[in-house]
Amino acid sequence: MKVDLGDLGIKKSSAQITHLYRHKELLKKHVLCVVNFPPKQIGPHLSEVLITGFNNGKGEIVLAQPDKDFLVPNGSRLI
Repeated sequence: MKVDLGDLGIKKSSAQITHLYRHKELLKKHVLCVVNFPPKQIGPHLSEVLITGFNNGKGEIVLAQPDKDFLVPNGSRLI
C-alpha cells in the first residue's frame, strides 16, 4: 500500500488487510499510522509506515481510522 502523509510524502506499507478490504475500497481512505519506526523489510516489501488496526477475533484486521476523515488533512498528527 502507499499512504499519502502530506508534508512527509508518500510512504509504502505492507499491511495484512486483504481479508476485509479490496483495492478499490482502500483508495482515498484515511488511516492511522505510525511513522517514527525505522523502515522494515517484510518479505519482498520495504514497509516505511505501520498502519494500525484491530484484530476482530477471527485473525482479520479492521483498520483504525478517523470517524470524520473529511475534516482531517493527510499527514495530520494524532494528539
